Amino acid sequence: MARWRRAGPGLAAIALAASVAAAAADTVQDERATREKLEALNRAIDKIEDEQRRDESARDRLQAELREAETALARLTGRVVSIEGRIDELVQRLAALGEEQAILAARRDAQRTRIAAELRQAWATGGNSSLKLLLNQEDPETLARVLAYYRYIAAARSEALNSFRETLAELAAVEASAAARRDELDGERAALVNRQRELAGARDRRREAVAALVASIAERDAQLARLARDAEALEEVLGDIEAAIRDLAIPANYQPFTAARGSMPWPATGRHGNRFGLPRNQGKMRWRGITINAEAGSTVRAIHHGRVVYADWLRGSGLLLVLDHGEGYMSLYAHNQSLLKDVGDWVTAGTPLATVGASGGRERAALYFEIRQGGKPVDPAQWCRG
Repeated sequence: MARWRRAGPGLAAIALAASVAAAAADTVQDERATREKLEALNRAIDKIEDEQRRDESARDRLQAELREAETALARLTGRVVSIEGRIDELVQRLAALGEEQAILAARRDAQRTRIAAELRQAWATGGNSSLKLLLNQEDPETLARVLAYYRYIAAARSEALNSFRETLAELAAVEASAAARRDELDGERAALVNRQRELAGARDRRREAVAALVASIAERDAQLARLARDAEALEEVLGDIEAAIRDLAIPANYQPFTAARGSMPWPATGRHGNRFGLPRNQGKMRWRGITINAEAGSTVRAIHHGRVVYADWLRGSGLLLVLDHGEGYMSLYAHNQSLLKDVGDWVTAGTPLATVGASGGRERAALYFEIRQGGKPVDPAQWCRG
């Protein structure tokens, strides 16, 4: 069974390079040394992947916190705007009530002055002055005029008193309304203070999240710098690997890969989920191979003879097996449930390589299959029949 080791993008190729070099070694001692180097590289890969996983976990957590803080900030901002609008309305209403209260207070004072004058006049003339005047009048016409005058005075005094009472009642109502509005305004302001306090807390959490995210990005930049240096070293190693693959002796009784073009079997049975070269998810990326919707656990078989040069887990591809067929051709089998061959094993057409699965993050079981020439994808439908 294959020894499954996790390998990150780019760095996994180092393990591939070392493995192929081991396969091409001429002596047992060189092969042992190469495998020891492979183990060291695998340990380095595992360490870097652990760091990457921790960094990605921290990044995801901080992004979630940032999203939560910014969402809360948006909600609170909307509430603050609404409360401030209501406060403006209350302020305007209070101003109008103040003007109305001032008018009523002036009217009340004028009426109070008038009534006080009427009362003083009535007191000065004495309580029976009206009756005395009436009894002293001998002329009927004069008596009628005096009676009319006193009726007018009495009605005016009564009207003034009633108006004064109405003004007092209206003023009391306005004052009560103003007090209620003030209470409402105080409540709204208290709510605004609480919202602003929440807003400040959300803003502080956002700032902390951003600061932590910046620190995480800086750490990832350092990781990327190290990976860039590793990639430079990888380019040099790949040249040696390609040379080693060209030097591998292909058994004389094996048919060349190019001679089997159009007649090789598909590696699994199932409906094809996409066509080679078409856009993926309506984006700029295009399909470099074929997805075969085979049953989970069904057998994945070699399309042609070759040697296993990679059998491991790769991010985005899950459990991946790669065959080198010579002449610069390779075939790739991804998202497997299990791998049945090890690096260095020779296989023939139809040899079981793996079982169909959903590794590497797929939702459903399927085999992803590619053929490459000189590292560039080619259409599998031009090589496999059916």
